[in-house]
Amino acid sequence: MDQRDELPRSLIEYLRDVLLQLSQAPYPEIPNPPNLNKRASVAVILRIKPNSLHWPDPNASSLNHTAKDTQGDGLRTFFEQEWVRHGDPELLFIKRAARKNDRWTSHVALPGGKRDPEDADDKAAAVRETLEEVGITLNEESCLEVGNLPQRLVTTSWGKVPLMILCPYIFLITTHNLPPLQLQPTETASAHWVPLRVLLAPNQRTFETQDVSSRLAHQEVGLKRWFLQAMLGQMVFAAVRLVPSESIYCTSIEEFFPLKLDSTLSKPPATPSPISFSALRFKPGNKQSYPQLKPLLLWGLTLGVLADFLELLPPYNALKLWTYPTFTPWDVRFVVWALSYRFKKRKERELSAQSTPDMMWGDEQNEVEREMFYRAEDGFKINPHHKDIPQSDQYKTVDTAGAEVGISGLPSGQSRPTGLVQRRNTGAVSLMLEGYYDIVRKAVAVALLGRCCGVTALLYFLWRKRKFFARS
Repeated sequence: MDQRDELPRSLIEYLRDVLLQLSQAPYPEIPNPPNLNKRASVAVILRIKPNSLHWPDPNASSLNHTAKDTQGDGLRTFFEQEWVRHGDPELLFIKRAARKNDRWTSHVALPGGKRDPEDADDKAAAVRETLEEVGITLNEESCLEVGNLPQRLVTTSWGKVPLMILCPYIFLITTHNLPPLQLQPTETASAHWVPLRVLLAPNQRTFETQDVSSRLAHQEVGLKRWFLQAMLGQMVFAAVRLVPSESIYCTSIEEFFPLKLDSTLSKPPATPSPISFSALRFKPGNKQSYPQLKPLLLWGLTLGVLADFLELLPPYNALKLWTYPTFTPWDVRFVVWALSYRFKKRKERELSAQSTPDMMWGDEQNEVEREMFYRAEDGFKINPHHKDIPQSDQYKTVDTAGAEVGISGLPSGQSRPTGLVQRRNTGAVSLMLEGYYDIVRKAVAVALLGRCCGVTALLYFLWRKRKFFARS
């Protein structure tokens, strides 16, 4: 069998098992910390792109209603279809529209947004925001509600200021002929379907740099921003370079193409001289064609949300490919590495030793988690270690032979996991970052103090040298 045909079929089988497990064991709801009422939801939307050699029957575009009555049966029936077994799974990403004073401007993200008072629950917010931003209705016959991913507390100012609780939900499109996307101009600049195997490929991993001031609660401008850039440079984050199979652009916004053409751009290019080729050379001042096709990078919060999902799929290396945020100046980066070395090793041991296989989430368990949440340090941090939960309430028996534990307590071995999915109630990236930014703040202070001492020592040396020459 052709290798190109075998790989998607294998990935489809893994994806089916993962979605079945997530649908049977949803993650618990995280309550809001004191004095914080904001909640937001995002939609992880999956579709199966048909293979040209196994195109689906146009008369059987979606599952019938009876097969979808039971969620597990609906998933099994969907994945038994011939075109699905030979298809290529893809995820939907959006690039947010450019807006001033918006911390998420032009970011690659998942469809979603803030929960409104009229929303029945967090999932309803994800459904409503997806319809508004990309025009996909997630509660019709052409979609399956699969489950959710770990909810997490989103913070800013290096973990000091809580912003909101983020709730990710997974939806599976069950039709191959989805209607064209309708992008909201004020929210979405473009939408992109990205193959799942691109997100899993190690060679697509890269880095994204961001202005330090953009990571603070109040984004600085002017002199303060210049000072932060001069002292700390930029922050460096792990990222994934996306390769879309299909992209849709919102053509009615300036980002795509100027709505009013500049008269200087309407002139035809000059005829090149038969002797000189200078007219053919690129000039930095020339305005290029639209849209500005910059690399699509998935990083930050959205990558953290998807990390728990990607680790469930082979080659189970999402944790190894993820890196802690750092800075571009070498001295700051070195101090951060030195002070956080033991911290990172401890986090690795926690992830490998404190897995919670198939956690039971009854009312009593939720009450324990809620009380732990409010008793946690700083009023809003989550205690992931379950120290106060009885052992009988934490675990159920599960076959884990041959499976190593990776990100968020999920299997990370090269062999295919058996039994139920192992995971903890909080996201792995959230757990790994818990306490990290406290070290970052100390490292920044140490690095800046080191610079001051270095400058002082240099000035003292120059003063002594000048004094010596003056005497001689």
